[in-house]
Amino acid sequence: MIAADSPARPWPAPAKLNLFLHIVGRRPDGYHELQTCFQFVDLRDDLYITVRSDGEIRRLRGASGVEAHGDLCVRAARALQAASGCVLGATIDVVKRIPLGAGLGGGSSDAATCLVALNRLWGLNLPSARLAELGLTLGADVPVFVAGRAAWAEGVGERLTPLFPPLAPKEANYLILKPNVSVSTAEVFQDPELTRNSPPITIHGFLASGGRNDCLSVVRRKYPELAEALDWLSHYGDARLTGTGACVFVELDSAERGRGIARELPPMLEAFVVRGLNDSPLLERLSAGDERAPARGR
Repeated sequence: MIAADSPARPWPAPAKLNLFLHIVGRRPDGYHELQTCFQFVDLRDDLYITVRSDGEIRRLRGASGVEAHGDLCVRAARALQAASGCVLGATIDVVKRIPLGAGLGGGSSDAATCLVALNRLWGLNLPSARLAELGLTLGADVPVFVAGRAAWAEGVGERLTPLFPPLAPKEANYLILKPNVSVSTAEVFQDPELTRNSPPITIHGFLASGGRNDCLSVVRRKYPELAEALDWLSHYGDARLTGTGACVFVELDSAERGRGIARELPPMLEAFVVRGLNDSPLLERLSAGDERAPARGR
């Protein structure tokens, strides 16, 4: 049984770029200590969420090839139900635009948007820090999407320092290329040749040097298609890898330049011309306040 009509406006779930990625150590539990800078881009998925009174969590559409029980949105909704004691449910319809296995954080962003939206729609009013805590159980990148601000990140990516001017990254134009390959993050981090001892840097140090991606040499060796895409894109600027891949990107002086380069694209590459965003569009959606939140469903 459904308690309300679907909202007219979707809940946005933006992609992200890692503007650099240093691995500064390894913890006793096997996880790696990272330093990175997250920035959102205006490539996004859209979530349409309908509140249900029967407590069920149903997914209409989602990532191709991902079963509903394994979908991060469904898992996020159920985690929020369990943590809050909410008796309401939801029907979730995800319009996917962010490619899978790309290093753009699409699944994590969808999960974060689901947590933030349902917190509002179910009338729970949990603080953002609690939502981020729940999100971390789903993926290391979920907290930055919950917070909704470009950020300096440390730990496994969960210790966030929001970046405001003058420390905020430039909201630049980017051309992102996705080769026809998916990268296994686990395989990259398990590779014995991965750099794991980069000296820690400061935010000011990153702004001065631009940083690098410590996963790059391993990813180039393991995934020749990605190496070819990076080499091709390097003709147009300082081409970089986001996360562990598979996407590579370059900063450009205009979106028009990006669209021109995209027209010359070799086969087997997908292109996205995007703009960097220091504020997630999810924050604007929250501030609109046009959804109908029910009484607290506990």
